[in-house]
Amino acid sequence: MQKDARHHYNMGKALAPLGEEGVLIIGSGSATHNLRMISRSDSPAPKWALDFDTWLRETLLDGRYEDVIQYEEKAPCAKIAHPWPEHFYPLHVALGAAGETAKAELIHHSWGNGSLSYASYRFTAVQ
Repeated sequence: MQKDARHHYNMGKALAPLGEEGVLIIGSGSATHNLRMISRSDSPAPKWALDFDTWLRETLLDGRYEDVIQYEEKAPCAKIAHPWPEHFYPLHVALGAAGETAKAELIHHSWGNGSLSYASYRFTAVQ
């Protein structure tokens, strides 16, 4: 049985006390990850990838974390951006570990193979 985004978010919440012990929790995946849709050239990102990536950035920066957990219903082009979500769930783990009041910050943004977004976020716990 495959676990969903909420399961991974809750797994991150369970790991949160490690942060208080100085453990850095990193989630490594891709903001968009559909290997069947990649391009071998430097072509611009397709609309579906841009739409999902933009939605993710705006949603994270606005602190709408419940929407990120429900991304399959809330995000445009979610199934195209992540036909198999294993490369997206690390974001949910990191988000859960940061806590509900954490502030998201975009720290890197680039594209590869046309449709792979390498957007990277840092979550800072608000005291």
